[in-house]
Amino acid sequence: MTADSAGEVTLRDAVGAEQVRLLYADGGVALVTTFAASVLLASLLVWQRAMAPLAAGIWLAFMALHTVARLVLQRAYLRARPGPEAWRAWAHRFVAGTMAGGLTWGAGIPWLLPPGRLDLQWLVIGLLVSGTYGIISSAGAYLPAFYTFILPIVPLLLWLLAQGDTLHLVCAAIVILWLPTVAVLGRRYNASLVEALQLRFENAALARAAEQANLAKSRFLASASHDLRQPIHALGMFVGALRGHALPPRSAELVEHMDGSIAGLDGLFTALLDVSRLDAGVIESRPEAVDLQPMLARIRRDVLSEAEAKGVRLTFVPTKAWVVSDPMLLERVMRNLIGNTVRYTDRGRVLVGCRRRDGRIALEVWDTGRGIAPEQREAIFEDFYQVAGKTSDSGRMGLGLGLAIVRRLTGILDHPLTLDSELGRGSVFQVLAPRSPAPRPVAELAAAPAPANPASALILAVDDESAVRTAMAELLASWGHRTVPASSGAAALAALAGAAPDLIVCDYSLRGGETGLETIARLQAAFGVRIPAILVTGETAPDRLRAAEAGGYPLLHKPLTPTRLRAAVTGQLRRAATPSPTVAAE
Repeated sequence: MTADSAGEVTLRDAVGAEQVRLLYADGGVALVTTFAASVLLASLLVWQRAMAPLAAGIWLAFMALHTVARLVLQRAYLRARPGPEAWRAWAHRFVAGTMAGGLTWGAGIPWLLPPGRLDLQWLVIGLLVSGTYGIISSAGAYLPAFYTFILPIVPLLLWLLAQGDTLHLVCAAIVILWLPTVAVLGRRYNASLVEALQLRFENAALARAAEQANLAKSRFLASASHDLRQPIHALGMFVGALRGHALPPRSAELVEHMDGSIAGLDGLFTALLDVSRLDAGVIESRPEAVDLQPMLARIRRDVLSEAEAKGVRLTFVPTKAWVVSDPMLLERVMRNLIGNTVRYTDRGRVLVGCRRRDGRIALEVWDTGRGIAPEQREAIFEDFYQVAGKTSDSGRMGLGLGLAIVRRLTGILDHPLTLDSELGRGSVFQVLAPRSPAPRPVAELAAAPAPANPASALILAVDDESAVRTAMAELLASWGHRTVPASSGAAALAALAGAAPDLIVCDYSLRGGETGLETIARLQAAFGVRIPAILVTGETAPDRLRAAEAGGYPLLHKPLTPTRLRAAVTGQLRRAATPSPTVAAE
């Protein structure tokens, strides 16, 4: 906000625009009030025979004229809502209006101060003085406007000096001493206001710059996640391939340690990327009916070994509930909550269950852990925050992003998240999701026989990264499959030499702008059959994810564990000859 380049608002323009907004802020109330006071004053003077009706009429006509003109100007400003760059023109118009008002009052001084009527003179002088103080907080926002408001004081001073008597000369002296005081008050108010506005806009500019820098970082990580995930993805598959070989006990033990380290790295790296994707706004909710029992069963299977190793009793209450949610995002929320609870519960029990709550389902995670102090219950959902002294059984602190991701995801899902905790007794996290009726299954189609030996198939592995191709070929071969690696659709056709593969495992983003969907379609057209396929991606942009999912193929996200890949491969090979049952919603 300090640059002067075209199209960029300067700090001076921003401050000036706010000063002008304050000038027009009352919407004309002060103008109407001043005109009403003028009518009352003129009426009183006419009634007291201190002012001629004709003079009062002429003076009030000029008052009405400039009041209406200024009301029209204020309405035009409020309707136009001008940008900061136009503040000077509107400031000049306002000053012209105040000058017209000041001159009108100044010109009326000889009529408004009747000779020989000190009572009425002091009334008029008192109104002018009090009115001058009153405009400090409004016209003081812009000094030129403030100075025009005190214009009537000059004719008043001249009139007092012209009377020549001691009383009026003393009054003139008092006015001469008073005028600088009012001017100083106006200038001080204006200086304080301008300084406050400058600080406000400078702070806002700094906050925007920090937000833009953070958003740029998040967008970079989100857009670069495909390339950043590749090495971990390849490393995981190499370790998976090693585990398929007969290794000496010590080597097998080292492979297990490597696998654990890769899993830890994968978890930390995924957490960082997830936060970046959430901050960059590339994750969207796609709600559908979700069966909670299979989802919770998967999570239980994955965290049970950690709970048993710590001696923590992990209990999942069976449920038949369905909710409306995004299945992937909701599972990530519950994985983070349950995993975090198990990790930081030293002894006792972790209980996971569901309850009905006014048309919604409350997914609850209870623990008998240490509890969370009231002053930390908001802080634990902030990025990188870790409760002092809370380490997992292995001593790892992690990044402190698990609950921060949970809060972001529940916000995207519009699922209220609550926490209740008591120090020394434990905590309960609750996620509320809309309840959904369970879909009604219809008759299944007759199943075709499964392949005789799905564990030995010809699999085409397409990826533009050499290390990933090599790792995938080694991993698939360790499972007994014949593998043909290729970097593109053209390379795949050449390598297959006319033999149609039983399955295609293809990266979604290939070099030269080629997509996995295009590669699969090209191969299917070349062989004249619909070949089962699996898409693998490290992409996070919603448009690309939607395009990948639109192909109707299973979509796996990098980095991919060998277990998940093996389950997908086996499932696709078995499903190739088995039509899937359909489901009808109630």
